[in-house]
Amino acid sequence: MSNISGELARVRGAYEQPTLTLLHQRLAPVILAVFRSSFGRDVLSIPAPRLHDQVDTYLDELRLAGVADLPVGSGRDLCMKWMRGRWLVRSTEEDGTEVYSLTSHAQDALALVTSLTRERASLSEHRIATIVSAVRRFNTEVNPDRAARVDILESEITRLTAERDRLLSGGELPQVTADYMLEGFGELIQLVAALPSDFARVEEAFTGLRGGILASFRAEQRAAGEVIDDYLARADSLMTATAEGRAFEGAFTLLSDDELLLQLRQDLSDLLAHPLADEILLDVDRRELRGTVGLIRSGTERVLARRSRVTATLREYIVSHNITRDRALDTALRALEAELATWMRIAGPRAAVPLELLPPRIEVTHLRERFHNTEVDSGPPPLNDVSGHRPDVVSLAGLLAQGGPSLDSLRRELDLALTGPEPLSSLGALFDSLEPALRRPVEIFGLLHLATNVPGLDQHDDTEPYRAIRADGSTRGLTVPRVSPHGSSGARTSTASGEEE
Repeated sequence: MSNISGELARVRGAYEQPTLTLLHQRLAPVILAVFRSSFGRDVLSIPAPRLHDQVDTYLDELRLAGVADLPVGSGRDLCMKWMRGRWLVRSTEEDGTEVYSLTSHAQDALALVTSLTRERASLSEHRIATIVSAVRRFNTEVNPDRAARVDILESEITRLTAERDRLLSGGELPQVTADYMLEGFGELIQLVAALPSDFARVEEAFTGLRGGILASFRAEQRAAGEVIDDYLARADSLMTATAEGRAFEGAFTLLSDDELLLQLRQDLSDLLAHPLADEILLDVDRRELRGTVGLIRSGTERVLARRSRVTATLREYIVSHNITRDRALDTALRALEAELATWMRIAGPRAAVPLELLPPRIEVTHLRERFHNTEVDSGPPPLNDVSGHRPDVVSLAGLLAQGGPSLDSLRRELDLALTGPEPLSSLGALFDSLEPALRRPVEIFGLLHLATNVPGLDQHDDTEPYRAIRADGSTRGLTVPRVSPHGSSGARTSTASGEEE
């Protein structure tokens, strides 16, 4: 009995994949044309508003060109529809910008269309030589027979040594045909074109694994410690949990080898400099081959960034997850469901349950219950008329007498005392010799303030009296630490502190 039923099931499963679903669309040519015009090797993601505008612009241009069968809807509606078809994915960048990017399924469809647009021979010398070389290298790396491996290496060394000696002795360089070069460049371009979808498939595998882990965490009814242990174990095996992750893990060693990438860059430069390359390659093909190393580096960085983002998301979930609260909520919901089932059995067809549309108001004593309302709030009361209670007229001299120290006048008197013919005995003696207008109690603070910034004046442990004169003519004796120039030892010992006259 044949296995046609199993083959049919597998084929149907393949047709259900988003790649073939996209290609089977009636409007697939238009959708793929929009994708090819919007995304590219250097444009892996596009901000959401910009892509919406681009789709609208492309559709308007096609209508003007006379294309009748076009998708219906705005750019935003079409992008949302393509997201549901799993051809676009919308994500948030680290700066908060929402961007669209092609899924691996859409990139596979684009790669298939691109390969069909290139002409290539179905069978050629280059194709057979590539197969033979790949089989030979694969057998060398995996053959379990030690002697067989040694024989393969010996034969390869002998062949390469003979070719090197022939070239060194002046032998003729073998010339390749244009068809051979065309086939080689075609296969190389196909391999490079498949890299973006391969990297995208690994990113999607990590995203799917993240969703599966979060779903299992929400469904589990275990202690927080067990959940965290399980998370750590799964986080350690993120790279090996899927087939795509294991494939990337194996290729990551080669992708992170700088010497290997430099060798790849040099080999590509040599191939592009071949005399026949200008006749075979288009400008877009040359640009794609020249950017192979950059494509590999950027794809690797995107995969690692996605893995780090998944790990960070899971870690934040573990930190903020409260199993006790979730269990309490689940218990409350189950109790409500049980009560509802009971009520449905005993209630009549027109029974009603009084249900408040809004929750009751919570009385919180430390919050204001009434807020300012300009429509109902009255203004402040009018000011009292005090025009008949004017104060007495005050002169400028009276205001100055009630003010702070006269620093300018005191600075002049201090400078004259320090530079005059008569030596200054102490700051108190200078104060007692000033005119009455400069002997207010507040002038003592001004004079001490100025003395602190004058070099040559020392403060002593003993005190001396200052006899101040108020604005009303009364006097007040104050005792202040003695300040005198260097070398002055005369001390005034009067104690008139607090003396009123």
